[in-house]
This record gives sequence, C-alpha cells and structure tokens, in this order.
Amino acid sequence: MARLGLDPGARRARARPLAPRRLRGSENPNPRACVLGDVDLVRALGLGAIRSVVMAARTDPACYSRSVDAILEPIDSAQEPERMLDSLLAFARRQHERPVLFYDNDWDLLLVSRHRARLQDAFRFVVARPEMVEALVDKALFQTLARDLELPVPAAQRMALTDDADSLGSLRYPIVAKPLTRHAATWPALLLGKAVLIEDEQALRSLQRVAREAHLEMLVQEHVPGPETRIESYHVYVDDTGAIAGEFTGRKLRTYPVVHGISTAVAITDSHEVRTLGRELVRRLDLRGVAKLDFKRGTDDRLYLLEVNPRFNLWHSPGAVAGVDLPALVYADVTGGARPSPRRARAGVRWCNLAYDARAARQAGIGPLRWLASAVRSEAKSGFAWEDPLPLPRAVLCRLRHQLRSRHEG
Repeated sequence: MARLGLDPGARRARARPLAPRRLRGSENPNPRACVLGDVDLVRALGLGAIRSVVMAARTDPACYSRSVDAILEPIDSAQEPERMLDSLLAFARRQHERPVLFYDNDWDLLLVSRHRARLQDAFRFVVARPEMVEALVDKALFQTLARDLELPVPAAQRMALTDDADSLGSLRYPIVAKPLTRHAATWPALLLGKAVLIEDEQALRSLQRVAREAHLEMLVQEHVPGPETRIESYHVYVDDTGAIAGEFTGRKLRTYPVVHGISTAVAITDSHEVRTLGRELVRRLDLRGVAKLDFKRGTDDRLYLLEVNPRFNLWHSPGAVAGVDLPALVYADVTGGARPSPRRARAGVRWCNLAYDARAARQAGIGPLRWLASAVRSEAKSGFAWEDPLPLPRAVLCRLRHQLRSRHEG
C-alpha cells in the first residue's frame, strides 16, 4: 500500500537531485543516513542532528527537508529488488564513511534482511534475525509463531484460494480478513483500509470471489470489538546485547478510513500495562533491532496482540519529539557515537498527517474548526515543523505542477 501523502507510483517515478547546493559530499564528516522511508523517519533523524540521503520521488515531502542532503532515484524494491540493491551499493561506494541504512516498509525490510550479507560491507544497520523477519512479515507464519510462543493473539487461520466459507472451523463472526503480506499489490484494489470486517458467511463468500480473481490468499481472524482508538502500541529498540536501549508507548487517535485504516493522528502515552506486556513479548521473541507491537484492548480490557513490525515507522517522529529518538539511538550505536541521554517519553505528544487527518476527522464527525485546533496543537506534524516548514508545501506544489503538465501533454 502506498505511503500516506504519496502517489501509488511515487516509488517507481524517476527523481533528480533537488539542487546542487543541497548536495553536500565531503563537507559532512559524519556518516549519512540512507533513508528508504518517508518524511517522518527523516524528521526523527533530523531531530538527532543526523543528515540524510533519501530514495524518493520528487512528490515525496521527504525530499524537501532541511536535513536531506541528496535524493537517490526511487526504485520499487518489490518489483526490482536487484536493481535497487545495485543502486544502494553504488551509492555506498561513493561515500567516505559507510552510511547508516534505515527502512520503514515491509518490502524494504525484506530486501535489507534477505541481502544483509551483501549490504553489511557497504552499510551499517540493525535488523532482526532472517527467520524472525520472514515470520513477522507473513501473517500466516506469524500465527504459527504466535501459537508456538503463546502470544496473546486473536484466533485466526489462513484461507487458501480453494477454501470456502465452511472451512472457518471454530472461528466466530464477525471476522477480519487481511492479505497474508501487507505489500500485496492487489489488496488496495479490494478495499480502502488495511483489512475488511466480515459480518457473516455471505459477506465472506463475496470477498472470496474477489480474492480468487486477484489470486490473493488471506488471513481471517476473529474481530476484537471496539474502535481503532482502542489500538495501543509498544515501540522499542533492542541493542545487539539484548538490552532495551529505548522504548515508549502510544495510542491511535484517528485513522483513514475510520475502520481498519492508516493512522492519521496518534498520541504518545505512558502505559505501564502496555510497556510491561511489550517487554515480555520482546523477550519471548528474542527480538533485536527496532520493533512496533500493536495491541487492541478488548471489551474485557485484555490486550490482544495484532502484529509485530520489526522496522522503523511514523511513530518515531512523535517519539523523538517526546524525548525518545529511536533512530538516533540506532545511529549512535552503529557508528560508535554517544547515545542520546536516556529519557522517559513525555506522554501527550501528538502527531498528525495533515494531508489525510482532515478526512479522517470528517469521517469521525469532527468539524473543521475543531480539527484545525487539534492539528495546530499537535507537536509533530507529518511534513511540517516550524524549523523545517517546507516539505509538505513543496511536495504539494510539485504534485500540482506534475498534474498540470500531464493534463497539458494529454
């Protein structure tokens, strides 16, 4: 699924350097961050005074951040992994110091994990064990892992193309259907959100017909009742000794669409319960590197584990504003620098995606003035900060120019 604020084909479009004055080479003695990610990851690094090179299209706000030195041609790691790998290695060879590699989506995570042997001579990075990455990205494998480790996940099972609605076994409606992998290219064509709620057998049969036409297998899972605001998360960086170097907790405020959508507004919390359970599950999984554990609080007030994402993500921007900069901690460790001073995350820090949160608020019945006041009060905004205000406006202007040019040429 495309990142919020980007065109679906943005990662495939060709990009050029922003301007010669922004291409700083040897004048920056510190290793640069090479970011396979969006503006929120760039922002978290920038708050740690870390310069970045991004692989992104010119419509991506990340290209216009003050902390970005240069842009690499965007390549789709799902479609052209070898070409992307060659491009990254060629970039690394031109650097005086080995860059630090950061990634914030599943395909880029898989590329780094599967090609770690080739990448580790050219880059510095942290990543979970290969078998753990594969198990956490694939939802069917994750269910097997969860059963073996007795993780508190909702009951679920894989639904193959040949299965029918009668094969649910003991699963009870309503259920949630998800693609086995988040990067399934056909899934966005089936629905707007990350998953679909199935109320009864008839609805499941309808979805199965569409899934078969798309040759898409699914995971079906018992639904944990309640709105998306009951989704809480634990964010952590575990160093190579197994020690927790940094952590914080958070909660979703709004998503777009309202049900099973992408986060558009979130808040940092200080939940002892989420932190304690998160630490325990990280121990059971024997995780290394960064991870986000998503929970949903059921009507029985129990926390159910929905997924574990062993990669960087948008939460690292509000986390950094709140005082726990996980990307900066990783950078310090892999470059041998001093870690930022340990702090407890300041609860209440909010982040919002200005491009989509107004739509999410409208769907949630929140009026424009009330939403605007909420957005202004958000300490972290995707693509905008008072000391770095241009990423989102310049990306919007770039996209408008592109659309006007396309209409004129058409």
